[in-house]
Amino acid sequence: QVQLVESGGGLVQAGGSLRLSCAASGRTFSRYHMGWFRQAPGKEREFVAAITMSGSMTYYADSVKGRFTISRDNAKNTVYLQMNSLKPEDTAVHYCAATTSLLRLRVPANYGYWGQGTQVTVSS
Repeated sequence: QVQLVESGGGLVQAGGSLRLSCAASGRTFSRYHMGWFRQAPGKEREFVAAITMSGSMTYYADSVKGRFTISRDNAKNTVYLQMNSLKPEDTAVHYCAATTSLLRLRVPANYGYWGQGTQVTVSS
């Protein structure tokens, strides 16, 4: 099992940047593919980005491609989401999640472990 704790959210103006972190417990972090998702009020949880266990492959939603970067440091049991050129529509609770399955990394139901979420608010 793995426990996940996100941090780094906050309030930022449009065009600004934030870096989210997700710290994982346990010694098996490197065996999990990791994903970032977000959920705005009244909307379904949506895929943002994912990274394979080795970090060799990354995937992005079209809405964040070119602005967000997912990375991981397996020595520190941490996955990151660097968010640049933020827009008001990026406002949401952002969650990190872990899965051992490489299939359907864009699908929330594929992930068995979730953090509590961190709020990102982008003002216009």
